[in-house]
Amino acid sequence: MYHPKTNEWDKKLKAICDRIDSWLEESYGSKYSLRPNRPERGETANPEMDGLFNVQALFTPGYQSEMGRGYLIEIELSTLEDVDPVVEQEILDLVLVRLKKEIKNEFPERLLEIGFDGNMIKIWGDLSLGFA
Repeated sequence: MYHPKTNEWDKKLKAICDRIDSWLEESYGSKYSLRPNRPERGETANPEMDGLFNVQALFTPGYQSEMGRGYLIEIELSTLEDVDPVVEQEILDLVLVRLKKEIKNEFPERLLEIGFDGNMIKIWGDLSLGFA
């Protein structure tokens, strides 16, 4: 069982990822075909399981990172087509800007940083969740 504040954090972060997923679907969803086994957007109850994109936050202890522990934002494209690396970077850059706004709106009291850790977007900083 998790602390209620941890559950609240996870719920808000999931909602942010779902909103970004939806925005990506609207912006890029028609540019690539889905993998044959992937349901169309909106066919499941969880946006991670359908449509072209799967956006999720994954906790990392950050052992080999200068930023330390935090949450990596994984953006998976569910297509068998080759995606131009320039388009992949464009998506990452746009998600970074959007994520910064979403995090600031959802967690205004937190001192959080959002940026790249290697080639992935990462959230780090005050992850204490306000309890001892």
